[in-house]
Amino acid sequence: MTDVKTPVERPLSPHLFIYKPMLTMLMSIAHRITGTALYFGTLLIAWWLLAAASGPNTYAAMGSFINSIFGRLILFGYTWALLHHMLGGIRHLIWDTGRGFGPYEREWLAIATLVGSISLTIIIWVVGYLFVGGPR
Repeated sequence: MTDVKTPVERPLSPHLFIYKPMLTMLMSIAHRITGTALYFGTLLIAWWLLAAASGPNTYAAMGSFINSIFGRLILFGYTWALLHHMLGGIRHLIWDTGRGFGPYEREWLAIATLVGSISLTIIIWVVGYLFVGGPR
């Protein structure tokens, strides 16, 4: 007869509830979310281009949607997503060169990505309002 061995205790596959949330992990999740948001924002740009090609009435309807509070919030979020995703890509480009993997550098790059994306979004919107003349 053969000896029946007891199964060896093996570790569970790691998942989000095992790891302690770190800033770099949260920024990775945010990078994926902003990538998805940019996909849907591109559909908004396609809608705008189709409205421009369809005639003045369709373009005016699109303009009234974009000029609403909801439309402006979508544009503000799209601007932030675009800048956050771009700065996250620059962070990954730095990592591709083999730099920035130390604990201090990783945290610094993550904070710089977050602060930079928020700051640049606000600067772009303030400059846009100054040159365009504010809300119409």
